[in-house]
Amino acid sequence: MRVPREIARFNRRVTNRAAQSITPWLPGLGTLQHVGRKSGRRYRTPLLVFPTRDGFAILIGYGPESDWLQNVLAGGATALEKRNRTIPLVNPRICSKADAANLVTPAFRTFYRLFPYNEAALVLTRSAHTSP
Repeated sequence: MRVPREIARFNRRVTNRAAQSITPWLPGLGTLQHVGRKSGRRYRTPLLVFPTRDGFAILIGYGPESDWLQNVLAGGATALEKRNRTIPLVNPRICSKADAANLVTPAFRTFYRLFPYNEAALVLTRSAHTSP
């Protein structure tokens, strides 16, 4: 299931701003920090994130044309805010939702599979350079 672009625009302008303060604390959610590939501006986007052995899998609900996804794939600085920590991430790669499910840690795998986004997931690895 892909979420219509109109909903994506509304979420970017309204819902995301309101959700940013609570998403780092909720299971399955986190705030992705990324840099605009054209503007160079820093962005913070609340997303569905699931831990893997060496990083995180992020469900792609708005399709491959999503700005946050394009920014991350362009190679700019990327980090995840989760539980009062900022985790630098590298090596973004897109894979099918099913392939990413095998990477998600067992404790979160059922929760991951419950979401109706069936297109794909972005998988990122924790950077060796961590921040406090």
